[in-house]
Amino acid sequence: MVSRMKVSTGMPIKNLDSVNTLTFDIFGTVLDLAGSLIPPLDLLLKNCGASTSLTGKEVWAHWRSRQRIEQYQDNLLMLGHSGYLAVKRRALMYTLRQLKVEFNYDQLDEFMEAYQTLSPFEDAIDGLERLSSKYKLVMLSNGEQHYLEHLAKNRIGIDFYKILSAETVSQFKPHPSVYRFAAKSLELEPQQIMMVAAHSFDILGARHSGFRGAYVNRYDLPYDESDYEPDITTTDFYELCEMLEV
Repeated sequence: MVSRMKVSTGMPIKNLDSVNTLTFDIFGTVLDLAGSLIPPLDLLLKNCGASTSLTGKEVWAHWRSRQRIEQYQDNLLMLGHSGYLAVKRRALMYTLRQLKVEFNYDQLDEFMEAYQTLSPFEDAIDGLERLSSKYKLVMLSNGEQHYLEHLAKNRIGIDFYKILSAETVSQFKPHPSVYRFAAKSLELEPQQIMMVAAHSFDILGARHSGFRGAYVNRYDLPYDESDYEPDITTTDFYELCEMLEV
């Protein structure tokens, strides 16, 4: 029986006995994007001859916001899933132009190689190993299938039960079709699945689609104003494991 847990509303959590599978966002939840990409961003700025007052950390803040816009535009304009890495590159080009940084495509190509060596958060790896004793672990990500398989094998090192890509349904999360596809692929009812993510939009999309939701708020950000709140809010995977009693 699941004990009373801390949730975003401050109220006792509803029973989670139906949940037997956890789906995980990867980028920013399991993999440390800022820690992995800011150092090569600093190098890119240096190679581009950018002002020394402009830092990789500053570029990252602008770039991260633009990435979300690019994904939403793909969904709204029904362009299909143009590719996770393609979207990131496109968003970076926009950001550099916005910040008046001159660059060439060879410099961008060299920088984008950093995405092949993303490093995971330590708490995420420890947490995934603990959670695997009680739940099936599934990767549910906006990344392309082959890219996710590379990250799972070579960067995360966790044997996921399944790896599911939003590319399959030609949409980016939080489009409902991504979560419906996951439930169908796993042959589960939505309430048997809990989405785990460090991004409120992902939890919002999952909850709207009938999933349960665990918001790992590692960036100390507010949740969206919505009726679709997370069942659990934690600061990291260690706390998530404690709440799920594993």
